[in-house]
Amino acid sequence: MAQLTYRAAVARAIAQEMRRDDSVVFLGEDVAAAGGVFKATPGLLDEFGAERVRDTPISEQAILGAAMGAAMTGLRPIAEIMFADFFAVAWDIVVNEIAKSRYMTNGQVSFPLVIRSGNGGGLRFGAQHSQSVENWAMAVPGLKVIAPSNPRDVIGLLAAAVRDPDPVLFFEHKALYAAKGEVPDGEIVDELGTARVLRRGRDCTIAALGAMVPRALAAAGQLSSQGIEATVVDVRSLVPLDTATILETVAATGRLFTVEENPRLCGWGAELASIVSEECFHDLDGPIVRITTPHVPLPAADVLEDIALPSVARVVESVRTAVG
Repeated sequence: MAQLTYRAAVARAIAQEMRRDDSVVFLGEDVAAAGGVFKATPGLLDEFGAERVRDTPISEQAILGAAMGAAMTGLRPIAEIMFADFFAVAWDIVVNEIAKSRYMTNGQVSFPLVIRSGNGGGLRFGAQHSQSVENWAMAVPGLKVIAPSNPRDVIGLLAAAVRDPDPVLFFEHKALYAAKGEVPDGEIVDELGTARVLRRGRDCTIAALGAMVPRALAAAGQLSSQGIEATVVDVRSLVPLDTATILETVAATGRLFTVEENPRLCGWGAELASIVSEECFHDLDGPIVRITTPHVPLPAADVLEDIALPSVARVVESVRTAVG
C-alpha cells in the first residue's frame, strides 16, 4: 500500500495499461517530454518511446480525429484534452462521429478509446478554463462518462475505461491533482458503472461526484457532531449510472441530497432526482434537494468562485435545514 497523489495515479494507470497491451497509445498536447501541463504524465515517454507517447499540435480537432482513426484501425488510444472546456472546440468529432459510428456501422467498427480531460473549478482559472462539463457528456448517447474522486479510483477506473470496447470520457478534477490517498500495490482494475458507498448513516443520503466527494464527506462529519448521520455515495460513473446502489441507500435513509459542481440547469442530479422519485417515491421522507453551482459563468475572483461552488458549509446548512 502506497500513498499517491491523484496526478501520480494518472501516470501509474496509463503505464499499467501500456505495459499490459501494446495496442494502447497516448497522445495530447505536451503530454510526452513535458509530462503534461498538470504534470500528470511524467516518465511515460522515457518508458514507452515516441511511437506510443506522442505530443500533438495545439488542436483539439487533430487530437480527437487522430484518436478516432487509431481506434478504428485496432489501437486503443488514450487522448488528453488539456481543459474539459476545450471539448467545445471539437464537440462535433465527439458527438457526431466517435459517439455514433459504432451504432451507424452496425458494430462493424468499434471505438475503444479514452478521452481524458482536466475538469472543474476552484483554481481561479476563470470562466473558460473552469467549467464542470460532465452534464454535456452524459446527454450524448454512445459515450460512457467517468469522474473519479481519489487516486485509487483514478487507476482502477482508467484501467477499466481503457479495456472497454466503447468510447469513454474520463474527467479528472484539476483541484484534486495534488490530493493524496492510499493505493494498493499491483494491478488495479475497477468496473465502470459502479458507485461506492463511502459512509453509512440513517438520516439521509448525500450523492456527490469528483471534487464534491471530499466536501460531502467533510460535511457528513460535521453533521454527525450535530446528531445527523449521513450516507455518502461517490457516484463515480454517470454513464453507466449505478442506480441500484443509490436507490438502496435512499430507501434506507428516506432523503436524498446531490452535491453537483456543474451548473444547476440540466445537471446530473436532476436525472438522479427523476429516477429516485420514480423508483422509490414512497420511501422518501422529504423532497430531493440539489446543492449545485448556479447557472452562471464561473468567476475567476477567489471570493466569487468560492461562493458559486458548493461548499462544506452549504452542504451542512442544506441538510440541517431539510432534515431538521
